[in-house]
Amino acid sequence: MKEYSRTERVADQIQRELGTFIQREVKDPRLAFCTITGVKVSSDLQVATVYVSFLNGDDDKTISEGLTGLSRAAGFLRMHLGKVMRLRKVPELRFKHDTSILYGQKMNRLIDEALQQDKQLHADDSESDETND
Repeated sequence: MKEYSRTERVADQIQRELGTFIQREVKDPRLAFCTITGVKVSSDLQVATVYVSFLNGDDDKTISEGLTGLSRAAGFLRMHLGKVMRLRKVPELRFKHDTSILYGQKMNRLIDEALQQDKQLHADDSESDETND
C-alpha cells in the first residue's frame, strides 16, 4: 500500500480550502464559476500549482479574465491558507487552466461521432444486403 505523502496531503487541503473560500468569500465576479480541479505541490512545499476550470465558459476571454482574477487575489488567498493550515510557510500559488475537462468532452464527442458513423455504415450495409437478396 502506497503511503499518502505530505505533499499530497497539503495539496488536498489547499484544494478543499481554496475551493470553499473562493465560492463563499471572494467577491470577484470573474471567479463566480471558478472550480479548483486539482493542486500539485512541489516536493519542497514552496510552490502550489492550482488547476482551475470555469463553468461559465471555456472561451479564451473567460479563462484569461478568470486567471487574472485569481492572480490578483493570490496574496489574499495565501493569507487565508496561512490562517487555516498549519504550515511554517504557505506555498506560492500559481494558477493554470485545467484543460482535461475540455479534452474529455472533445474525446466524448469524437467517440459519439465514430459510433454514429459506425451505426450508419452498418445500416447502409444491411440495406444493401436486403436489396441483393
